[in-house]
Amino acid sequence: MRKMTWLIVAIAVVAALAFFYRSARATGTAPEAGTAAPDFTLNSQDGKPVSLHDFKGKWVVLYFYPKDFTSGCTVEAHNFQRDLAQYEQKNAVILGVSMQDEDSHQKFCTKEGLSFKLLADTKSEVSAQYGSVMNLGVAKLSARHTFLIDPSGTVRKVYLDVKPPDHSAELLTTLAELQAAAK
Repeated sequence: MRKMTWLIVAIAVVAALAFFYRSARATGTAPEAGTAAPDFTLNSQDGKPVSLHDFKGKWVVLYFYPKDFTSGCTVEAHNFQRDLAQYEQKNAVILGVSMQDEDSHQKFCTKEGLSFKLLADTKSEVSAQYGSVMNLGVAKLSARHTFLIDPSGTVRKVYLDVKPPDHSAELLTTLAELQAAAK
């Protein structure tokens, strides 16, 4: 009888985890490589509006992340900051997007020494445009996705399975390959 109870509990736990995983996956359709990147305007950590079209003529690393001050998001942001000079040498900018407000982004940038733009998608509209919304039932977060956008505004590479510790190096390699192929 005891084994049967444990079996029922184990099945219930697995079912609950499966439900959570399904509901936590990103919803919406991400723009595909080769398509125009959806334009947007969001406020940055300094409260000023930033639009994607402001960066025509530059490569854009548009990365979505779940939440300021969390471990994976902090590692990812630190690596982008560490490599910022390499991105600048490649005519690229970093734009981070999450659903926290400007104040949260400002505190995150100050505490972590970040100098690139973090954009506040408080209504989750841009995250939805990019298929990067995780619906956790009681809360929504931006999914950890990245879009590499070329100087003409075309999505060149889509990353839907991002590993924060390696992501910046992976992007720099891809950026170098795409730039070399365009020459």
